[in-house]
Amino acid sequence: MEIGREEVFGPVISLYRYDDLEEVVALANDSDYGLAASIWTNDLAAMHRLASRLSSGVVWGNCHGGLDVSMPFGGFKQSGLGREGGSDGIHAYLETKSVMIQL
Repeated sequence: MEIGREEVFGPVISLYRYDDLEEVVALANDSDYGLAASIWTNDLAAMHRLASRLSSGVVWGNCHGGLDVSMPFGGFKQSGLGREGGSDGIHAYLETKSVMIQL
């Protein structure tokens, strides 16, 4: 469905039935966007396995929308332009230079 493939901003939730985690990963990653995802479960190990496979810049577990300034925030694919927050956000404003001198 379009709502599952577009980047929707607002108080919206889309719920899907699934048979296994492979189907969940396929449905979640079938989008040109990847800003954020939420996983709601009682199985913490399954949540970690699923979070690592989602093409999303941030994954919340049993919550949604909480951010900490020490954590980088930004999306994958066509969501966002890099990272904000944390040391990753600072790197966007830096330019690394290497200098090697043989004496």
